[in-house]
Amino acid sequence: MKTGARDLRPGLSIRKHALQLASVLLRRFAFEVNRTAKPGDPEAIHDLRVSIRRLTHCLRLFERFFPRGEAKEIRRDLKALMTQAAQIRNRDVAIDLLHRAGIRPASAILASMEQERKHGRRQLVESLKRWSHRGSFKKWRSRLDL
Repeated sequence: MKTGARDLRPGLSIRKHALQLASVLLRRFAFEVNRTAKPGDPEAIHDLRVSIRRLTHCLRLFERFFPRGEAKEIRRDLKALMTQAAQIRNRDVAIDLLHRAGIRPASAILASMEQERKHGRRQLVESLKRWSHRGSFKKWRSRLDL
């Protein structure tokens, strides 16, 4: 499992487990942020979305173990990133389906989708770089008492 679940130790209290899981998932998310911000990996967007979804679920499920309101605020930030990533991923899927359907690579619809994807990716990368440059990883760790 990519989440690092094998790093979790049996016999932990639920609270310690929640904090350790959140820490592992936050590290994974930070890794995917850096990976997605670099060009060249077409699966990076998908993996970023998976890491966001897993971290969001952890924060929701174990919310009572984090300082009041912090998990909810972080989930709100994650939702904004997820929305941006989803727009790109939707274009990727649509482009793939159009290729499979035999649409010519030079068609107007494919050119339009590629352009929208490129624009969305640029915006997402800018958001991810801002997240990284603000030191959000360390701030979130601190806010969640990890």
